[in-house]
Amino acid sequence: MAERVLVIDCATPALSIALFEGPALEGSTPLAAVHQELGRGHAEALLPAIATLPEGGRCDQLLVDIGPGSFTGVRVGLAAAMALGFAWQVPAHGFGCLDLVAAIARDRLGPTGSFAVTMIGGHGELFWALAPAADDPAAGDPLKVRSTPIQALADMIDAPLLVGSGAALLIEAGVRAEAVPLLPDAREAFRLSPRQRTRPARPDYGRGADAKPMATGHAPRPAAVR
Repeated sequence: MAERVLVIDCATPALSIALFEGPALEGSTPLAAVHQELGRGHAEALLPAIATLPEGGRCDQLLVDIGPGSFTGVRVGLAAAMALGFAWQVPAHGFGCLDLVAAIARDRLGPTGSFAVTMIGGHGELFWALAPAADDPAAGDPLKVRSTPIQALADMIDAPLLVGSGAALLIEAGVRAEAVPLLPDAREAFRLSPRQRTRPARPDYGRGADAKPMATGHAPRPAAVR
């Protein structure tokens, strides 16, 4: 029986889902897909989009973008994957946002050497990683992602090619390189290596959470006024 895999990606402004079917999925074309650059509103749009897929997206396995990216988008995608996985009793695995962008760049642009993947991270920072050349044995490993202020990254990065949503910001900050804007696309998920697409379905926020936990102790009560 052919395996169906539902890919969910809403860690960036793109709402991207794809349903694959077949015994060998590497490089395959999805059975059905939805890809829109919404910007916001993933929480409201994700489940209705999945419902438009054949059999409501019913699958044998789920793949979900675990980040880093939008904190809200990462949580929305993971929550949907966990809920559907529980309802359908199927496993869910994760993949990295920058890993997928790097895989898309290798296919579309054909860089001959290493290049930088950089995605907008909020708070004046960019998520980034150096992606190895396609013939490097490490090309199939998950990228080591960091989060750095834009200007600090512009002052240190040395790569002839920048890809991702943060590429243009680095050019504006003074980096001299080719910049290609790219967002992750669920339709390209099987360009990822098996190691990259079998990560635990847990969030990778790329940096600490924005909100800080409240102190666990109690402030002293003021003395009674007499």
